[in-house]
Amino acid sequence: MKKTLITLLAMSVCTFAMAQWGEEEMSDKPTLRERLFTGGGFGLSFSNYYDFVSVSPLVGYKITPKLAAGVQVQYRYTKYKQFTPKFSTNDYGISPFVRYSIYAPIFLQAEYEYLNYEYPITTSESIRKTYNSFLAGGGFFQPIGRHAGFYAVAMYNFSYRAANYGEVTPYNSPLVLRVGVTAGF
Repeated sequence: MKKTLITLLAMSVCTFAMAQWGEEEMSDKPTLRERLFTGGGFGLSFSNYYDFVSVSPLVGYKITPKLAAGVQVQYRYTKYKQFTPKFSTNDYGISPFVRYSIYAPIFLQAEYEYLNYEYPITTSESIRKTYNSFLAGGGFFQPIGRHAGFYAVAMYNFSYRAANYGEVTPYNSPLVLRVGVTAGF
């Protein structure tokens, strides 16, 4: 259990996200380049039980200097080492989102997440399920230079429900925490 908690903490801390978004001034007639932002996330975790790799690129559009919308695509690979032979799973999903800056560094975010999740049940069999989640919460964005910054966001998964005996779920809690350093492209 202790190693699982350490692994989950490492997955959270090792996430390096890149995105160019903040409450920046836009010209009277902003160009497409001024409105678009790109980025993504990358996560790694290694333990005696499994290895985990996550990639999640995103693209967004600044509707106004305070309001932005976008979409993030995600792919996760997990290799379970406790099975012989070793067994791997692949998860993928997409998350359209909306962000609103309420006051300089503080923003609100809402997103819908479609996740196709695979979970091993034996050494050669897995279960694949689709999860649809609605998440919303708030965050803090602190610029570090013109195109970089630090962010922290806490969201609540309104679609969360604890797994019953024999069920699987990609979430251990309805609370979703994300932190990272952003860097513009």
